[in-house]
Amino acid sequence: MQISVQMYSVREALAADFQGTVARLVELGLTHAEPYHLLEYRDELVQAREHHAIDFPSAHQSFLGDVDFAEVLEAAQAVGVQYLVDPFWNPEDWTDAGRVRALAATLNERAAAAAGTGIRVGYHNHHFELASQLEGRSALELFASELDPQVVLEIDTYWAAVGGADVPTLLGTLGERVQLVHLKDGDLSEDPAAQLPLGEGKMPLAQTLDASSQVAYGVIEFDDYAGDMFEGIAASISHLRSHL
Repeated sequence: MQISVQMYSVREALAADFQGTVARLVELGLTHAEPYHLLEYRDELVQAREHHAIDFPSAHQSFLGDVDFAEVLEAAQAVGVQYLVDPFWNPEDWTDAGRVRALAATLNERAAAAAGTGIRVGYHNHHFELASQLEGRSALELFASELDPQVVLEIDTYWAAVGGADVPTLLGTLGERVQLVHLKDGDLSEDPAAQLPLGEGKMPLAQTLDASSQVAYGVIEFDDYAGDMFEGIAASISHLRSHL
């Protein structure tokens, strides 16, 4: 597993100084990062790759709805993305098996459209896809069972735990489809402000990493943090490296 960081964690700094913020991430020892709003930040990300020792192997961008998917793919190729991940879909649709299957069919269609580019598409969960139980399993597991083999999942391990999942067991069930994981810690409440650096909360990090042997990238993320964000990321990097 290689270490990355979700750039949403430093969204306020990016808004103030995009290239300077990328430089600060590199100074922390990061060589990979995961951008969000890929279309919005396309040109800044291309520039960042040219001027900093960092790449963007995965990226978040909504593409399961009514979007110009060719434009999304062009941006992903320009930025060097290997894993293009849709970060969110309507919570209410995860309460109905038919709508879950329809969403999987849409993702399969996107995967077919992206196949010639070498980019693999995928989905990133929150808590509601695990909290919803359909046909004797979580909605996310039902979703996964309907996906083509080339589609990946990025499991947000923290939100999966908040949703009631036993995360190591979930990772084992989903197997090699999981190529990316979001790694964060906290009190396992739905309050993002309660999130903490890795090793300082209630997440079973060691067991999660043991179940993630097939994962290509472990992506550190804070949805929010009461302390200094860069210090929180640095602490998480240090803790994660001590376990890899």
